[in-house]
Amino acid sequence: MKQYYYNLKYLILAFMSVIIVSCSDKNEETITPNGSDTNPENPDGNDVSSNNDNNEVYADIDFSNWKVTLPVDENNNGKPDEYQPEALKNYGYQTLEPVMPFMYDDTDDSSLIFYTYPESSTTNSSYSRTELRELINPSNSKENWTLLEGGEMTGRLKVKEVSENNSSNYDYHRIIVMQIHGIISEEDVNTNSFNSNNGPPLIKIYWVDGYVWCHKKSLVDENTTGNDLIQPYSSSNNLWTDDKDNLGYVGYDAFDFRITASDAKIEVQLNDDIPIIYQDISLDKWRYENYFKAGNYLITTDANAFSYVKYYNLSLTH
Repeated sequence: MKQYYYNLKYLILAFMSVIIVSCSDKNEETITPNGSDTNPENPDGNDVSSNNDNNEVYADIDFSNWKVTLPVDENNNGKPDEYQPEALKNYGYQTLEPVMPFMYDDTDDSSLIFYTYPESSTTNSSYSRTELRELINPSNSKENWTLLEGGEMTGRLKVKEVSENNSSNYDYHRIIVMQIHGIISEEDVNTNSFNSNNGPPLIKIYWVDGYVWCHKKSLVDENTTGNDLIQPYSSSNNLWTDDKDNLGYVGYDAFDFRITASDAKIEVQLNDDIPIIYQDISLDKWRYENYFKAGNYLITTDANAFSYVKYYNLSLTH
């Protein structure tokens, strides 16, 4: 009888051990909020490496304050065709047939391609472009900003392809990819009875054989004063000259660029490099208003020339 109770005791202990182990295993399970045993990093239970072709991602550019200038004159009005923010924003550019050959998406890398070649050019230029022009007021291009008001443009971009240059010392044709452009205010146009509001480009960012260059306007004579500082600009104007700085080599790789404008000061920065800061009497005397530009401005009239520039993002702040 004693042996019977002894065996029964160990049977009970063994049974209790099984229950304890079972409960312990339960406590180690991953329990999701809905009570299922789905992997919390993949709640749909799908193959996380698969791609959804319906979820295409486009370049991060808000066209609410950009118009585009094309290298063609399809409406035969004697100047390059332009399309306003209202037609471009909310992905309107994707179905705008005249724009589609020159500004279009590459969903393989979520970029926007700007393509251009020599054909129609704007006033005071011999060169064609597929380029965005900032409009702080989309319904009035005569409203712009001063250096005192300031602004910043940032973008990620790359030169995808450009034609070889057989007519100069450059290996490839040059491209302007960003600008701050000057413009004479309505008040100064009216006060001085000017027949043009065209101002000089204060900042031009060039791609030159893989290097990024900044050209910044400075006075030829720093003693210039008064209304002589606000004359309509042309390529033959001798009031301003370009200070030129090589910011570094990017080749055909993507790069980040920033232009920050403030009172009598301009800052430009390539990637995470130390920025170049311009702060001089020419900027202190800069009487023009300004607007930002970005895109593909091809500096050549050579036959069969072309260039492709990609933008991954582009943003403005004021």
